[in-house]
This record gives sequence, C-alpha cells and structure tokens, in this order.
Amino acid sequence: MRLNVVRANPAGNITLFVLDPVDKEQRGALAARLMALPGSDVEQVGFVCPPLQGGMARMEMAGGEFCGNASRAFGMLTARERGGLSQVRVEVSGCEHPVTVDVDWAAGTAQTQMPLPRSVRRETVDGCPCVLVDLGGIAHLVAEDIAPGLDFFRRSEPLLAGIPGLDAYGVIFLDSQKGTMTPLVKVPDAGSLVWEGSCGSGSLAAALAQSQSAPDGPFVRDYIQPAGVVQAAVVRRDQRVTAAYIGGAASVDQPAAIPLSSLQ
Repeated sequence: MRLNVVRANPAGNITLFVLDPVDKEQRGALAARLMALPGSDVEQVGFVCPPLQGGMARMEMAGGEFCGNASRAFGMLTARERGGLSQVRVEVSGCEHPVTVDVDWAAGTAQTQMPLPRSVRRETVDGCPCVLVDLGGIAHLVAEDIAPGLDFFRRSEPLLAGIPGLDAYGVIFLDSQKGTMTPLVKVPDAGSLVWEGSCGSGSLAAALAQSQSAPDGPFVRDYIQPAGVVQAAVVRRDQRVTAAYIGGAASVDQPAAIPLSSLQ
C-alpha cells in the first residue's frame, strides 16, 4: 500500500499535498510522520478533498488552518491538472470562500488572494512594541527589530493562544531596515512548531503592520525570508483594507508514492 503525494515549493515553504482521502482525525498524526521521514524537508502538509464551496478543487491543512503559501502552490497544482490554466478558484481550509490564484508559468510564480484581517492592533510584549494581526483562523505577532528566538515566542504565546477560533499562530521577526523576516509558526492540532522557510500569511501580516499609516492605494513589499522571497500587497481605501494578495516563486513536483510501511 502506498500514499500518493505531491511536493510543492512555494518560496521555500516546502509543502506536501496528500492526494488520497484521509480522515480529519488522522491528519495531524500522519502529517507529523511525513515531516519526520528521513531526509524530509517538508514543513507542512495539506490534504486534497472534494470541493464544498463551488471551487475547482479543495485542500485542507493538517491543522485546519489557512495557509497562503500552500494556497498558491495548490492553485498551481490545480491549474496544471486543468491543462495549464493561468487562473483558478480553489478552496482552502480556514477560509469561508474560494480564493483566486493566478499562475504565470513562464515566470514560475503564483499569486493568491488572501483573507482580509479581522483586526490589526498594537500590543506590547515584555516592553517591546509589536503589531498583532488576526487573519481569522491564523494570527501573527509582528515583532520588528527583535532578534528571532524561541524565548520571545514563548513569552508571546499566551497573547496569541488567547485569541478565540485560531487554528495556528506565529511570531514574525521582522528586520525593518533590511526587509528580512523570520517566521516561527505553531499549529497546535498538528503538533508542530516550525521555523518556516517562508510564510505567506506572515508576509501579509508584516505588510498590514507596516502599512497602517500608508495612504490609500496599494502597499507592496518583498519580504526576504530564510528560503525565499514572498511579495505581499495590501490595498487600502478610506483607511480600510479592501484587498490583499501574496505572490512569488512556486513550483510543483510530479506525483510520487510513499510506502505506508515507512510511516509506521
């Protein structure tokens, strides 16, 4: 018996899509085993499911969270399976409506529509000013010019874990001068805490934090991360966020099969 999977690389945030049906209650444990395989560089796992909202295809993350990088990679996979389309509408866990993914095959990039924030507010952790961005299902604390570290994450965690309805949360360590960011993301139901190669929702959170006082119109930034670059775009009208996107390099491997015996 084998498990059919596809490995994707959206800006270094290595994602494994499981093509075979897997019960929800089994996904967290299976994702942990897949990420722990010898030589694995997988940071997160998504499960392909039948569409529920009228989209072309559906993918649910192991912890039920929304993931921007996985969304655009899944959009690229769906577009390839549909004959190389340049635009698809896909469903993703943690989002109540299908999202549009635009694929540029020549450039090797994919851009996805992102959920609008539920809230963006200033917070202080151990005397350090930060911005807390709640995207609904996932939230990030954007910590500018604070050295990346697990200790700061632990001190921030009570604030993040106290937000109702979250499937995942993280701290985005942002160097405001260099434009670099280091994401540390926890998915409680999947039992994972990962220094991610890149983070799509974290990139959006950084753009939302940095654009709070920006004038109306698009605010676009490239965020350099440990394994890749993600471009985040926020559109503001009358001091409100009206649209949000992330994009950047992405690739999707051909399907492969993993022996179930290796996952015991």
